[in-house]
Amino acid sequence: MILTKREHACLVLEHEGATLVIDPGVFTAPFDAPGIAGIVVTHEHADHVTAEHLDRLLASAEGVELFAPAGVAAALPGYAWQIVTAGDARSAGPFSLAFSGGRHAVIHASIPVVDNLGVMVNDALYYPGDSFTDPGVAVDVLAVPASAPWLKIGEVMDYLDAVRPRRALPTHERVNSDAGNAMANGRIAHVVESHGGAFFPLVAGETLEI
Repeated sequence: MILTKREHACLVLEHEGATLVIDPGVFTAPFDAPGIAGIVVTHEHADHVTAEHLDRLLASAEGVELFAPAGVAAALPGYAWQIVTAGDARSAGPFSLAFSGGRHAVIHASIPVVDNLGVMVNDALYYPGDSFTDPGVAVDVLAVPASAPWLKIGEVMDYLDAVRPRRALPTHERVNSDAGNAMANGRIAHVVESHGGAFFPLVAGETLEI
């Protein structure tokens, strides 16, 4: 698989001539994704999904599978969502998908906690959405949230200590300044490398072979 990082929380995977898109949100610039087999949305927040992205991507392909928790389907009706929950396994073209978690990390007591699912793709890439869900299996590549209203960097480091991925890349970093990203990346790299792993500080448009 070839992973392309897009802005903020969006990832695009290419494998055997097909494409999988994860979390195309408002901080992500429009992009082309030929041969889309599926779109995965981890939760309903606008930085992870917009109708504009969905409409544009769906207009360019047929038979696209849409996967999301129930909260997304309720927030964005009118799409052919396949509602998934923790423990579910699905497929879209050459992509196998295993879902885990269930709830978004707490931002504040005054803000409702929404549905959120992490996804393991082809037993290789794990992306937790807006959570610190441990998939409970070995992780080759972890797309780790680097900055958000719901986290502090010490929690990110503890998460990396728990999951111990072989490789990691940052996501959810668009809310940071360049200085903030450099600081977060340094902390993430320290933990990943302390366990013998490798950190890839990808920015939008850069790729990683999985």
